[in-house]
Amino acid sequence: MKLSTSLALLALALFVVSLLIGPAELGLGNSITGLFAGGGEAAAIIMREIRLPRALLGLAIGISLGLSGAVLQGFLRNPLAEPGVIGVSSMAALGAVVVFYSGLAGSSLYALPAGALIGALLAVLILLAIAARQGSTLTLILAGVALSSLAAALTSLVLNLSPNPFAAYEIIFWLLGSLKDRSMEHVALALPLMACGWLLIALSTRAIDALSLGEEAASSLGIHMGRARFLIVAGVALSVGAATAVAGTIGFIGLVVPHLIRPLTSRLPSSLLLPAGLGGAALLLAADIAARIVLPAGELNVGVLTALIGAPFFLWLVVRARREML
Repeated sequence: MKLSTSLALLALALFVVSLLIGPAELGLGNSITGLFAGGGEAAAIIMREIRLPRALLGLAIGISLGLSGAVLQGFLRNPLAEPGVIGVSSMAALGAVVVFYSGLAGSSLYALPAGALIGALLAVLILLAIAARQGSTLTLILAGVALSSLAAALTSLVLNLSPNPFAAYEIIFWLLGSLKDRSMEHVALALPLMACGWLLIALSTRAIDALSLGEEAASSLGIHMGRARFLIVAGVALSVGAATAVAGTIGFIGLVVPHLIRPLTSRLPSSLLLPAGLGGAALLLAADIAARIVLPAGELNVGVLTALIGAPFFLWLVVRARREML
C-alpha cells in the first residue's frame, strides 16, 4: 500500500509538472487561472485544449502499458513479455497506417483512432480463435509473434507502395509515438476503452496468481483457463489498442516498469499490477516532459525516448537471463 501511495503521489506530481511545461511561458498563476477559472482566452485554450489532454493521455496510457506488461509477465510466466508480445500494438499500428494510406486520416478526427482500434480488435479475434479452449500460453506467444511479424511486414509494404512522400512521412512520424497535439476528443475516445481494459485485467488477479504455479496446478485450484485467457487478452487488447490508437507506438514501458517495481513487492503477480500501472504512468509522464525540454529548438517523439531507455534495459535482461541459465 505504501508503494502504491508513493507511486501515485509521484505520478500526480509529474502530471502537474506536465501541465506547467510548454513553449508558451504562462507562469504558475496564469496556468492555474487558465485551467480552473477561465483566465485569458489564450491561457484557457493552452491549458484546457493542449496541455490537459496531453497530461491526461500520458497518465492513462502509462497506466495501460505498465499494467498490461505486468499482467502478461505473470500470465505467460515470461519476464521478457510486454504488450507487443501478443501482437496487439503492431496490428493497431497497421490499422492506423492503412487509414493514412487510404487518405481517410484527414476526413475525420476519429478516422485514425478507429482504424487502429479495428486493427487491435482483429488481433484479439485472431488470438482468441487460435488460443480457444485447449490453447496454451505457448500457443498464445507464438500467435502473437506471428501477428507482430505479419503486421510489421504489411506496414513496410504500405510504406513502400505509398505514392505520396508526405503521407509516408506522416505514417513514420505517427509510428514513432507522441502525445503532442492531442485533444479532449482523443481522451473521450480512448479513456473509456482503457478503463474497460483495466477492469478486465483486475478481474484476472486470482488467475494469474494461480498460474504462477503452472497451468495444471491452476486448473486444479478451480481456475477456468479459457475465461482467464479471455479476460487477460481482451483487457490488454482494449487498453493497449486504445492507447496505440491515439498516441501511436510507445514501446518498452510495459517491459521496463514491472522489472523496476517487482523487487519492491511481495512478488505475487497480482501485487504487482497496481504499482506497475502507477509506475508506468510516472515513467511516461516523465519521458514526455523530458521530450519537451531535451531539444530547445524542437521536440522529441516520446516513443523515441522510451525506446532509447528500454532497448538497453531489454538487452540487459537478456544477458542476465542467460547468465542465470548457465
